[in-house]
Amino acid sequence: MPDVPTASNHAPAVTRPRPSIMSRLPGLLAGLVIFGFGIALMARAGIGLGPWEAFHQGIQFRTGIPMGTISILLGLPILALWWPLGERPGIGTLVNVLLIGSATNVGNAVLPTQTVPVLQFIQMAAGVVVIGIGSGLYLAADLGPGPRDGLMVGVHHRFRWSIRRARTAIELAVLVAGWALGGTIGIGTVVFAFGIGPVVQVMLGVFDRDGRIARGRAVRVLGGAPGSVGE
Repeated sequence: MPDVPTASNHAPAVTRPRPSIMSRLPGLLAGLVIFGFGIALMARAGIGLGPWEAFHQGIQFRTGIPMGTISILLGLPILALWWPLGERPGIGTLVNVLLIGSATNVGNAVLPTQTVPVLQFIQMAAGVVVIGIGSGLYLAADLGPGPRDGLMVGVHHRFRWSIRRARTAIELAVLVAGWALGGTIGIGTVVFAFGIGPVVQVMLGVFDRDGRIARGRAVRVLGGAPGSVGE
């Protein structure tokens, strides 16, 4: 007697339609603003920044140009490096250049500068969490990498480096340049380096629960192995 197909082993997989760009745009915008505000929290804590932020702050100390404006201005030549590396921007890339830096400037203007060690640490840790929240929203929107992320991915593709190696090489060079320019390097730099990945992973579990939109994108940004994000 032939086997009778059952619903359990022959039911077609259900594929959810991809959300439209317009439905993902609010998450992108909110994520980038929150990200910039998190950078300002860390900057005002005064005990260490991530590599790129320390670099931007170092240039600010040398030129007097606001830190967020430096981020915007550097975003343009970094984008220019994409073309020979074979990367192409998306709508999220262009918005990223303008919005994170603008939000950082606003945050630096309204947030207090902490001088008490306990408050400095609390504000710095809050900054890492807020950046993680912004990153989760931004990654889940999946509307194009930021200029610095795209540079890392471009180096990965062009020179056949692993994502982790490309990210480490670029960020180490930027960190050294930031330190040489007087950017703030400290405990916040270490907490950011080890804490941002786990926080973003948790936030992706909140904003991209099925992992369908942002899993591969987040792996590239965090420098992990496939399958390591959201599991």
